[in-house]
Amino acid sequence: MKIIVIGKSGQLAWELSQLASPEHEIVCLGRNDIDLQNFAAITECLQQQKAAGVINASAYTAVDQAESDVDNAFMLNAKAPGNLARACKDLAISFVHVSTDFVFHGDKGSPYLPADEINPLGVYGASKAQGEQFIADIYPERSSIIRTSWVYSTHGNNFVKTMLNLMRTKPELGVISDQIGTPTYAKGLATACVASLTGNVNGIHHYTDTGVASWFYFAVAIQRIGFELGLLDKIIPIKPITTAQYPTPAKRPHYSVLDKSSLASVLPELTFSHWQVQLHMMMTALKAEQS
Repeated sequence: MKIIVIGKSGQLAWELSQLASPEHEIVCLGRNDIDLQNFAAITECLQQQKAAGVINASAYTAVDQAESDVDNAFMLNAKAPGNLARACKDLAISFVHVSTDFVFHGDKGSPYLPADEINPLGVYGASKAQGEQFIADIYPERSSIIRTSWVYSTHGNNFVKTMLNLMRTKPELGVISDQIGTPTYAKGLATACVASLTGNVNGIHHYTDTGVASWFYFAVAIQRIGFELGLLDKIIPIKPITTAQYPTPAKRPHYSVLDKSSLASVLPELTFSHWQVQLHMMMTALKAEQS
């Protein structure tokens, strides 16, 4: 099966590329390889590639920048997924699209189900929500939308690598403690995307690692594991701060834990691990890459 991944430089696209096997040829296409604004060009490209399925790992993810870059955010997060869904429908191939916990307001207080009402707080979440709606309207019969949260990898820029760099250079850190969610290692997310594609999963589902954290406790775990593995040579104070103490252009959901039971039921072979187990695995891989 030849799987086309939309995205080349991002952390999820990189993890997807690592899943290539004799059963699954995986080709990652970047912005120079496919024009996501041009429906006809997308269809022609997928035909030339002889694609059996498409995973969209491309997105406008600069949450704060999106507040002032609205057109580009909606182009990449809404129009492009709609174009991809149309092309996949015309070619009768399966389509998997990755979305976000930011489509939710964050005021529920218990894990969000796929069918819960969406109410995004900012441009990024609104653009991703519109992308979901386009896909659901255009190609519900052979598409799946997988919402995730707090994604990180050994590749690319992410919270884990940023924290490690700051812990090496700063005398202390303040990290937000009143935003609650679940960190997700992109390696597991990539596996879930391929399984959804090959398993012909339809509809909206959620995938994250298990457990719950604040950004503060996530940072504390990064420092503890980093010191244990020798990625850090000292321990610095990490202080909890509130969202109000660290204002940003975009509002973030205070609580965005995602319920994963629907995906677990349709893909019983998928394994879900606690975020701290996955974090240790990623940081061990990061140490191996750096040594």
